[in-house]
Amino acid sequence: MIRSLYTRVVLIFLVSVIGGTMLAFFIATWAFRDQMNENLQIPLTQFAQDIGRLYEEMPTEQANEFVSGMNQLGSYYVRMYETPDKFRAYGQPSLKEFGIDEELVRRVLAGESVRVNTNGITIELIGMPFRTDEGVQALFIEPVGSASAPFVIKWLLNFATYALIAGSLVFLGAAAFVVRPIKQLTRATRHIAAGDFNVKLDIRQKGELGELARSFEAMSSDLQRSEEMRRDFVSNVSHEVQSPLTSISGYALALKQSNLSEDQRSRYLDIITAEANRMSRMSDSLLKLSLLESKPHLHRSELQLDEQIRRIIIALQPQWSVKGIRFELDLPVVRIIGDPDQLGQVWTNIIGNAIKFSPDNGEIAVTLSRDVVNAAVRIADQGIGIATEDQERVFERFFKADRSRSRKYGGSGMGLAIVRQIVALHRGSIEVESEPGSGTAFTVTLPLDAPEPSSDR
Repeated sequence: MIRSLYTRVVLIFLVSVIGGTMLAFFIATWAFRDQMNENLQIPLTQFAQDIGRLYEEMPTEQANEFVSGMNQLGSYYVRMYETPDKFRAYGQPSLKEFGIDEELVRRVLAGESVRVNTNGITIELIGMPFRTDEGVQALFIEPVGSASAPFVIKWLLNFATYALIAGSLVFLGAAAFVVRPIKQLTRATRHIAAGDFNVKLDIRQKGELGELARSFEAMSSDLQRSEEMRRDFVSNVSHEVQSPLTSISGYALALKQSNLSEDQRSRYLDIITAEANRMSRMSDSLLKLSLLESKPHLHRSELQLDEQIRRIIIALQPQWSVKGIRFELDLPVVRIIGDPDQLGQVWTNIIGNAIKFSPDNGEIAVTLSRDVVNAAVRIADQGIGIATEDQERVFERFFKADRSRSRKYGGSGMGLAIVRQIVALHRGSIEVESEPGSGTAFTVTLPLDAPEPSSDR
């Protein structure tokens, strides 16, 4: 079995060209055989008519002498029959001299003109009667030499052979040019399979191969980013899990000491409980995000968006009231189609972050608006803000803009990743605007009628 694509391409070309050339040759020959016969018959007929006129206008002996000296005898073999068994010949017969039977001679002597082409393509013999001073005779002329249809056919075959050889040589180079990018792609695939995603292809071709090369490079870049995200994810999970485990392990060992007071023992237990709860929340967040990514589904129903946001703010009252935070609300009535539970998670996470990072006695503004097809919710706080270089990463898993203060504010860095996934399932978008020290604003845009997520997500 031939495995090389280069060899396959060359063989397919050769088979196609040879088969197509032969088929075209036979079709053309079959289609124009009548015209070829007519064209070949014309010079033979004219030559026979010229000989007949000679014998009609000249004595037989003089005509015989004249015919025997004609230059055309180099291309034609002439036989003149007085009777079926008596004839005289002029010129040299071909290697395959056509045998003339007595019946054919009798037909011509009886006044019939005949034409013989046994292969259907070339005229092999013509016969016609002519009159001399000795009576009616049968004239048969057979073409010989190179100026005939066999020569034309031979020339065409030679031309096709040379053209095939030359075309094959040219195609070998062209095939190498075509196959070279595929070989590069094959080598690049091996590199990717080995874990090396930093692949660059030097393919400048346009068309399908160029598009394939560009798509391959884009895929390689995406795989490299995915691998980096995977490593970061593993590192972040390890870090987030290690920190509470270290605290739990340390305080658990401290509880073994017998000289601890009840207050110390109670405080250590509270810390262990808090760290265990933090790990539980992180585990729940990871599970929820995994379900959103692997099994996207919306329980679509109509909901009043402004009313849902008010309920979320009321539910979070214990968090914002203790800090003396005020809410500035601009919530006109807006109804949309979406998943109420998932959208409730979005507002809980964003407003919860706004409360967490707002200063005491700060203000949070929540504005709702809509147009013909979309509704937009803007939640702005007066908190610590996010650095410009971190704003594009706030939706990544475990990302924390200010890790030095992560212990103070808590959280696992999963909330905004969940928010982005839920908004994406609703075919919406989320944007962040922030300036360090001046607060942060998140704008969520949702279609009024969220479509069901496609199954290929």
